[in-house]
Amino acid sequence: MPSKQQRQALNNGINQIIDAMPINGSPVVIEVRSLTKKYNGILAVNCISFTVQRGSITALVGGNGAGKTTTLSMLLGLLLPSEGEINILGADMLTKRHLVLPRMNFSSPYVGMPARLTVGENLTVYANLYGLDNVKDRVTSVAKDLQILDTLKIQLGNLSSGQKTRVSLAKALINEPELLILDEPTASLDPESADWARGHLESYQQRTGATLLLASHNMGEVERLCHKVLMMKDGTIIDEGSPQRLIANYDRKNLEEVFLDIARDRTHSRDFVP
Repeated sequence: MPSKQQRQALNNGINQIIDAMPINGSPVVIEVRSLTKKYNGILAVNCISFTVQRGSITALVGGNGAGKTTTLSMLLGLLLPSEGEINILGADMLTKRHLVLPRMNFSSPYVGMPARLTVGENLTVYANLYGLDNVKDRVTSVAKDLQILDTLKIQLGNLSSGQKTRVSLAKALINEPELLILDEPTASLDPESADWARGHLESYQQRTGATLLLASHNMGEVERLCHKVLMMKDGTIIDEGSPQRLIANYDRKNLEEVFLDIARDRTHSRDFVP
């Protein structure tokens, strides 16, 4: 696992490349245009557009009700947008979802798996759904990586919340996805386990070149992991950029202070043009 200094140097280098690179000249894994979702006439997501570039780790942040979960649900094909376009891995998510889903995966501690199945049975089900070869070996390998080998024969419902979060991450990595979408990936983990999980996700991204999109309330986590941040409020993206750029633009010490400025309706950064 890379040292803290090595991670920071790598992130700084990637941030500089991403910040300097024109969108049209770089590989794009997710492209969202004018995405809108209405519930009974109420705008949950209001005409947002953004891109996520290949090999990057991007965060979607905002307070409760900002539209993060609705946005992720549309990206995953769980909700149909009211308006707008979603292109993922070169395919239209609305018409060619069957081509996209085998190449991506999702983890959330808030989305349950069958509690009466053992951990091993749950992971086996998902490995088979993805049509993987050597399912038993793959389940053992990912369980070893996530340090849950000793839980494979235990019913999921008997695990602690932290263990369930690890199982959710194992499920999300079972097919070695090109695109990994994460909703609060370290929720329910103690500080030591959360730090380990972040390191594991960093290592996975660096080893495979995968693209990660995560939603998180943990600004320290976002600042450590992410190359780009999309700030959401009231269903719109009101600012975006690398953590370092946002911190500098708002003249704050860290990303949490930037988040609080936005939440409290203070002046937006001087560089962002919606």
